[in-house]
Amino acid sequence: MIHQYQSNGYYIVLDVNSGSVHAVDLLVYSLLPFFKDAEKEKRMDTAYMYSVVEKAECPLETQDGNVKRPATKDEISEAIAEIQELISQDMLFTEDIYEPFIEQFKDRQPVVKAMCLHIAHDCNLGCKYCFAEEGEYHGRRAIMSYEVGKKALDYLVKASGSRKNLEVDFFGGEPLMNWEVVKQLVEYGRSLEEPHDKKFRFTLTTNGMLLNDEILEFANKEMANLVLSIDGRKEVHDFMRPTRGGSGSYDKIVPKFVKAAESRNQMNYYVRGTYTHHNTDFCEDVLHLADLGFQQISVEPVVAPETESYALKQEDIPVLCENYDRLAVEMLKRRKEGKPFNFFHFMIDLSGGPCVAKRLSGCGSGCEYLAVTPWGDFYPCHQFVGEEEFLMGNVDEGIVREDIRKMFSDCNVYSKEKCRKCFAKFYCSGGCAANSYHFHGSIHDAYDIGCELQRKRIECAIMMKVAEASEE
Repeated sequence: MIHQYQSNGYYIVLDVNSGSVHAVDLLVYSLLPFFKDAEKEKRMDTAYMYSVVEKAECPLETQDGNVKRPATKDEISEAIAEIQELISQDMLFTEDIYEPFIEQFKDRQPVVKAMCLHIAHDCNLGCKYCFAEEGEYHGRRAIMSYEVGKKALDYLVKASGSRKNLEVDFFGGEPLMNWEVVKQLVEYGRSLEEPHDKKFRFTLTTNGMLLNDEILEFANKEMANLVLSIDGRKEVHDFMRPTRGGSGSYDKIVPKFVKAAESRNQMNYYVRGTYTHHNTDFCEDVLHLADLGFQQISVEPVVAPETESYALKQEDIPVLCENYDRLAVEMLKRRKEGKPFNFFHFMIDLSGGPCVAKRLSGCGSGCEYLAVTPWGDFYPCHQFVGEEEFLMGNVDEGIVREDIRKMFSDCNVYSKEKCRKCFAKFYCSGGCAANSYHFHGSIHDAYDIGCELQRKRIECAIMMKVAEASEE
């Protein structure tokens, strides 16, 4: 399977199964569709491929600079030979080596390696798009006790098997509303490391309203990553992320976030925003955050029922894709000017990429990753919390619903019909299970708007790598 597209003046071809990326000329780009329909042995027969092109009676062009002209027979033959050379090197039209492995993959025995601790089901903001219902998660407001958190960490150590590196995200609601317990749990986690040969990587996600110098000092010492919630321009942020009293929060958090980013040398954090139907020009919000000095940025599409006024609609897709294109070009320009920043969804590794398990199943929700409520219940991830049909167990009994775990363990890019023929499948790994369930009632489906935007982001990310390589 290959995927070919044009972006920012480049003719780009992705070989999906090998991950090889090629920036080709117009003639090679135009010839590739003829190879798609041919059997493998026919592709390597130069005379046959030339006859197919001739019979098609569609004049092929080549390019001299920006000037297009008809291609000669010799040029067509040379281009066919170039394609055949890439095929012989297993860099084009390669076989899928992963699908035959899938049954073995489904029978793996995953260990729990990460937890999202819902340290506070409460919040001091009233964000309009909040899937957590301002911290309540379809239930009640509550904060996690030290005892519950301690049991969660004990379970993680026990359930992680021989895995050394473990990840814990302090999440909410707003986790700083239960800061003392956060500190106690970090201290307890550190006490477990040496005796159990483990290493905890703690992350804190915060809206910043309660962030102060003392908290930042502790976070810089103990938190491997900080996720700082801000949506972009002041008018955009304040509209969607007001306080519970209705006032804006932008002016309160920006100085704190700038200080946090600088105190961490612009590394090991990111500002994380959400764009909605109300700011489909979200590129402006990303650039605004970059202009504030942030170098690690993630601004992601809202996921919401279409009945909500802020929900993204199918008719928004063209302008959203235009914004991703514009953002990619602007990022390349700023890198040349010595003002680079990273955009989370454009960060892609073309040389190595994720391991096989990550490629096939994504985040590991429900089997390698669990969310823990303030009272100690286990759910597949934070987006399933409060949905009782996905209650998997608790900190006292462990996982008692092995059927739920098995369902998530079996979920992969080959269990989803929409993913099988999608060029992005090994980059998005099938997308978010929660989004699939909430829109289609099954984790083996895919959220369609999210898929379209993901494909566009991957195209932009690859184009940027091509552009950078062409300048070396």
